[in-house]
Formats: sequence, C-alpha cells, structure tokens
Amino acid sequence: MRLAKRSMLLLVLGCVSLWAGAQTIAIGGIHPLTGGLAADGIQMDNAIQMAIDEINEAGGVLGGTPLSFLSADSTGSAEVGQTEAERLINEGANAIICCFQSSVTTNVATIAEREEVPLVIDVAVMDAILDQGFTYTFRLQPNATAMGVNGANYLKELAEASGEAVDSVVVLFEGTSGFGDSVREAFVAEASELGIVVLDEIGYEPFAVTDLTTEMTKINALRPDVLVVTGYYNDGLLAARNAEDVLLDVKAVFGVAQGTYDQAQFVADAGDLAECFLDSNYHHDASNADALAVLARYESVYGEPMRTSAVFSYQAVYVIADAIERAGSADPPAIRDALAETNFDDFLLPHPGPIVFDETGENVNARPVLMQVQNGSIVQVWPPELAEADPLFPCVSWNR
Repeated sequence: MRLAKRSMLLLVLGCVSLWAGAQTIAIGGIHPLTGGLAADGIQMDNAIQMAIDEINEAGGVLGGTPLSFLSADSTGSAEVGQTEAERLINEGANAIICCFQSSVTTNVATIAEREEVPLVIDVAVMDAILDQGFTYTFRLQPNATAMGVNGANYLKELAEASGEAVDSVVVLFEGTSGFGDSVREAFVAEASELGIVVLDEIGYEPFAVTDLTTEMTKINALRPDVLVVTGYYNDGLLAARNAEDVLLDVKAVFGVAQGTYDQAQFVADAGDLAECFLDSNYHHDASNADALAVLARYESVYGEPMRTSAVFSYQAVYVIADAIERAGSADPPAIRDALAETNFDDFLLPHPGPIVFDETGENVNARPVLMQVQNGSIVQVWPPELAEADPLFPCVSWNR
C-alpha cells in the first residue's frame, strides 16, 4: 500500500493547491527517451503532452482542473523504469502511462500495485504482466496471445483468400526481452492448430545483432513458404536487407508484432525494398476520420509522422481522463475503480468494440490489424472490414 506519510503529504499539497487555485492532476509517463528505442519513446511522450494540452484547452477535468505531465526516461532498463515509477509516484502522479517494453512494464506494474496508483499500459505485449493478479494495471493494446493467435489466423486467411498454400513457415524473433519470445510462443501454437508446419524458430539479440545473413541462408535452405518475423525496428530493417541479400525464396515476409514493417520510417529507409512487407500489429484505425485527424495534428505540431505507439499513448490519456470524470475524483484508488468499469467508445483503434477491461486488466476488444507496404504507403489489408486495399500475396520486393 502507499506509504501513510506520502498519502498525508499529497493530501496536504492537494489542499494547498486548491486554496491557491492552482491544482493539477498529474499523469506520469515512463518510456525509453534515450537509447535504441528512443524514436518511439519520444513520440509517446509527445503524444501524451498533446492529449493533455487538448484536454486542458477544452476545460480540463472535474469542472476545470487541468492535467499536468510528469515524464520519465526508462532508458530501456527495467531497473531504471522501476526507480522512475517510484519517483513519479512520490512527486504526485495520480496515474501512470507506460512503458513500450514488457520487461520495464513488469517492474513498473509491481510498483503501481504496491503504491495503489493506476497504470495504463499503452504498449507492452507480454501476457505475464497481467497474469500476476494485479488490480491496478490495465492494457490498451492486444497482448502476446492476441498478437500471435490473430497473426497466425490472418496468415492462413490471407493465403486462402489468395488461392495460395502456406504449409510451412520459419519464425525469426528477438529472443532476449521477453516480447519476441511471448509472441512467438502464441503464434507457433496457433499455427500448429491451423496445420501450418513451423520448420524452425530462430532467436537473436535485437540490440546486439549486426548481421542476419547466416540466419537468412539457413532459412533459404529450409524452404518455408513464408518467413515470420517478430522484433524491434533496427533489427527488423536488418532482417529485410539481409533477406534481399540472399534473395530469400519465400512467398512473403510476414511480421507479427514487428516494429518495422508498418512504419513510414521503414519505407523511407528501405525504399523499394520495403514493398510487399506485411505486418500484423497493433495500429490506429485508418478508416476512422478522428484517428486520421489526430495523426495530422501530431505531424503538424512535431514535424514527423505519428507512430502507432504514440497513438496508443495519446489514447491512454483520454481513457484516464474519462475515468477521472466518472470517478469524480483524482484519488488514485478511485481512478483505478473507474478504470475497471471503463466502457470507452470514443476510440481511435481498429477494435470491434469499445475499450473494456476484464478482471485481469486486458482490453477485451483489442486486436491487431494486418498492414502491407504498397506503392510506398502503409495500408491496412486485413481483416476485410478494415481493409484500405486488397492484399498482395504472394509478393516480395526482390522477386516482383
């Protein structure tokens, strides 16, 4: 539980702020603002601030109370993330949004539970985070099981719709952070149920790997129908380039929670090589005019396209603000209770229903969407009701 001393201090400070007419409700954010994942982390911070600014410009919450933002850099380290969570809570964070990495999020969730401060996970996929009986943690994005299961089914459905057989795959995954391994496990189990043979599962260290040519040569020798890839941006870009180097003989490269193949940066960095790459991942709803307006507003303010991770951070602010309004209070346990009763239908995500959290904190309607690079753009291609374009399959850029 939160320390009694801290609770009394926050009560006193809150009263002083009210008397001074300057009370704010603080939302903390913990993301990797430095290191190899900073491109996402910085955008996620920016998106939180943008959402807070919008809410404040519209009158704040609870009849006029503004929100404020307490930012922290996890540096990509679970230990640093934990320390920063403690700092933000001590500084008065009423709720926290985090963390992009599953290992960091696990540590932060432990602190949030101990201190009774609600945590909304914008991006972090491991099922295990919410398998521990936490009551103060809620997740917006699809978890590892949803990512893997839907990814396998999308691949099967895509192949059948295209009249192409996908009988075998190789899975290439980042194997050190827990993220890639958890998605791999769910994908492999579902693929096997669907009759897809997994010929091999090849792990690598995402922040240390400098060449995947040996792995690609091995994959070519196995002759899978499709290469399935799970990982972060830089290693995903490396995998694409090395696949081209060996002229990988597959019908498609298919990302599952791959942090590369649905990014505008991938198209800019890889050029024509990027064509045809597929990725089943969390995403904004490209058919939602409000979502597109948010992306345009972000690019206008910050001068670069908004990443999907940042959309989820932005969405998290509005979910917390909604909980504060329904709670009628900025007290963290009251916000937590309101989050548990969330039924939020003003969402920007490609989910079949409103944001609703089950008893474990999972968003019951969360699902990924399948995207593909076509003519230099990222477009949604599956499921059909969300498709902006027909999928191209089979298709790899070096064999077009």
